[in-house]
Amino acid sequence: MAGRAQRRPAPGLLPPVLLLMAAAAAIIRTGDGQNLVTEDVTVVEGDVATISCRVKNSDDSVIQLLNPNRQTIYFRDFRPLKDSRFQLVNFSNSELRVSLTNVSISDEGRYFCQLYTDPPQEIYTTITVLVPPRNLVIDIQKEIAVEGEEIEVNCTAMASRPATTIRWFKGNKELTGKSEVEQWSDMYTVTSQLLLKVGREDDGVPVICLVDHPAVKDLQTQRYLEVMYKPQVRVSQNYPVQGLTREGEPLELSCAAFGKPQPTDMRWLRVDDEMPQHVVVSGSNLLISNLNKTDNGTYRCEASNAVGKSHADYMLFVYDPPTTIPPPTTTTTTTTTIPTTITDSRAGEEGAIRSVDHAVVGGVVAVVVFAMLCLLIILGRYFARHKGTYFTHEAKGADDAADADTAIINAEGGQNNSEEKKEYFI
Repeated sequence: MAGRAQRRPAPGLLPPVLLLMAAAAAIIRTGDGQNLVTEDVTVVEGDVATISCRVKNSDDSVIQLLNPNRQTIYFRDFRPLKDSRFQLVNFSNSELRVSLTNVSISDEGRYFCQLYTDPPQEIYTTITVLVPPRNLVIDIQKEIAVEGEEIEVNCTAMASRPATTIRWFKGNKELTGKSEVEQWSDMYTVTSQLLLKVGREDDGVPVICLVDHPAVKDLQTQRYLEVMYKPQVRVSQNYPVQGLTREGEPLELSCAAFGKPQPTDMRWLRVDDEMPQHVVVSGSNLLISNLNKTDNGTYRCEASNAVGKSHADYMLFVYDPPTTIPPPTTTTTTTTTIPTTITDSRAGEEGAIRSVDHAVVGGVVAVVVFAMLCLLIILGRYFARHKGTYFTHEAKGADDAADADTAIINAEGGQNNSEEKKEYFI
């Protein structure tokens, strides 16, 4: 009947005698729990919390468990409270253990273990309820960014308890964002902002928002970056593959361009001069069949897309045709930079000149050796021709002759007996 006071005890309350006992226990309590032991409980929302009231050196005293409103949940093994989520797990003289299923935020607080001794003892355990984020959302300011732009990325973790910590990653690299926390009743919403300057290397790289919260592990969401960038151009020399670009020989260059979107326009031109008439351009290739020194100059390949235009240069220097066949050389003739690339055909000059110098030195040494051999042969033949025998005739006894006739006769006779003297020239 409306307006009448309800005399029935509220659901879950003890009978009057037990209420008096509980009141007495509440009034007379030590607070230290000399023989009564319990632990605090931390539980995730929706899970099961287990409360244990244990007695050391039990003397069969009565144990009961009360909720934060000091309503008796269990008195020994009897449950006065009509909340069926509380279930008895174990009851003995030394322990009262109760489980609480489907825990919610409203269940958080202090639960009291009471032991009816003289004096009565009471100790409390605290249930803390953790709530993981209800939703995790990542939002990018621009779905498609252009190289060099700074974009804003936001990540929001909604309705958590306690407040969530948000961490940022770009690929495997951790970044630092700026977080703001909003509290709604007992729940927290955290929003983190990340400012990111993107480059072409960021295209296709994931940006990850990771939640650090005691109620959940490995909760994350991610978005892949899409970055547009102007072409990257590279010129390479197809022929000659090695060595110098010489007069009378052919030259073939190729141009490669990569960008997002893919380049749609590519062309060759000669910097600061007109393209020679005998130059043939076929798509991305440039061909000069017969080089001459009037072809010297810088040749440029340009490529463009919706983002912008870039180019790469090749510097051509034509050398005189070789008088002798030089030894093969290995040279690198292409260099690439962004956005401008310059390739110099003189890149192999130094190595080729060194090889030519070595050949000249070797030739000179060979000529000198050959000349020395020829000289030795000539000298040998000369000495061989002038080798001879010389005789010295000396008239013996002519000085002792009495007259000239006798001297002549003695000299003629002395010819047969004269000694032969020989001289040799080598």
